[in-house]
Amino acid sequence: MVSGPSGAGKSSVVAGLAERLPFHFSVSMTTRAARPGEIDGEDYWFVSPEQFGEARAAGELLEWAEYSGHLYGTPRSEVAGRLAAGEDILLDIELRGARQVKAAYPEAVFIFIAPPSLEVLEARLRGRGDTDLEQVARRLAVARDQMAEAEAWFDHIVVNDDLERAIAEVAGILTAPTPPGCPS
Repeated sequence: MVSGPSGAGKSSVVAGLAERLPFHFSVSMTTRAARPGEIDGEDYWFVSPEQFGEARAAGELLEWAEYSGHLYGTPRSEVAGRLAAGEDILLDIELRGARQVKAAYPEAVFIFIAPPSLEVLEARLRGRGDTDLEQVARRLAVARDQMAEAEAWFDHIVVNDDLERAIAEVAGILTAPTPPGCPS
């Protein structure tokens, strides 16, 4: 499970991992609109707030959270079915969702992708071109809180100051042998 602030480079790290390791990437559900180039069912399942509410009420979501005015969640079937088949699965989710997953799957490996600094994170968010100044300020405030809590909730913290190094570090964590007596 990978988490971190918006703009920390989680998606870039996951994309790099996909070129190096075999795993199934869990596609989350969201109520936000697709960004240019995003594909429904591949990047996210783009749904209406009503559809999201119905899935949540029916217990179909392993985790869910609101972030920047939009809802995000992981379909329970997306994870349970893959794990039952013996597949490795990777989730890219927000901190509140990570807490819910940790309660359901405490043996999972939890990795926090951190930016080198809040200043670098701000520059990344502004550089995207799809985030207005008010949203940047809100996301930076959330990032401060997430970074302060990361050590308590995550097994590993990887600073994404160099994308290739960050990908290699996460790949090393995921392929490291599990010591005897420890969960995988």
